[in-house]
Amino acid sequence: MNYRLLILPVFLSVFLSCSKEAEKQKEVPRTQVEMVTSEGTILLELYNETPQHRDNFIKIINDGVLDSVLFHRVIENFMIQGGDPDSKYANASDTLGNGGLDYRVPAEFHPDLFHKKGVLAAARDGNSERASSSTQFYIVQGRVFTDSLLDVQLERVNGWLAQHYVKHDPANASLFDSLNMAYEAEDWENFSRINTQFREMAESYDGFQAYAYPETHRTVYKTIGGTPHLDQNYTVFGEVVSGIDVVDSIAASPTNDLDRPVEDVRILSIEVVESTN
Repeated sequence: MNYRLLILPVFLSVFLSCSKEAEKQKEVPRTQVEMVTSEGTILLELYNETPQHRDNFIKIINDGVLDSVLFHRVIENFMIQGGDPDSKYANASDTLGNGGLDYRVPAEFHPDLFHKKGVLAAARDGNSERASSSTQFYIVQGRVFTDSLLDVQLERVNGWLAQHYVKHDPANASLFDSLNMAYEAEDWENFSRINTQFREMAESYDGFQAYAYPETHRTVYKTIGGTPHLDQNYTVFGEVVSGIDVVDSIAASPTNDLDRPVEDVRILSIEVVESTN
């Protein structure tokens, strides 16, 4: 049975409702966050279009979770990552990046939010719902792309989306359940084996709407830069409004083989300072 005509009125109603909600969100003042690092101060704004990530970030700031954490993973021309609570008192030899609180934040993908230089986004592990870490985040430095390079990045985006949707295809429910059980049991051998099956299935899977960069996003990626291959797979929930030079400075830090800065780069303080239009 073809459901398209049956669901069209509902779709229009939902679309109009979402459009009104988006306009309402734009009218709400954005929350600002001042992050003082050992390299300087970064002022951030949190997007209202991603309310669960916004509210979680405000909560962990107010709870002191991010006080004194390190930027434990830094890759120049890509991003700077922090937010691991285990990094507060870490030794130079400690491996970081696995810490956090005992929950995840549901993914919030928005068509207008993308990985331009300076955005704040949520790190995550390989969970099947693409849900975000409770505490770990990254700020994009990125680089400038040409149209041909953007096309290559777009293939990566759609490759990941194909893997996501093939896993959630009802026809593959049994295999998907096995993948999740292996993940929860930390049975990495079986997890890797099943995940490989899904990757192979995804190569020819077309049961989803392929993503395309809007021209406005392409223009930004070709002028300001960013990390376009992460779009629609990792949640973007804020942006730098001042202090992008500090981001560049941190990104240029010498690092070890695990991308951790040789000299600690620390968040000295972080607080919610105000809301602004």
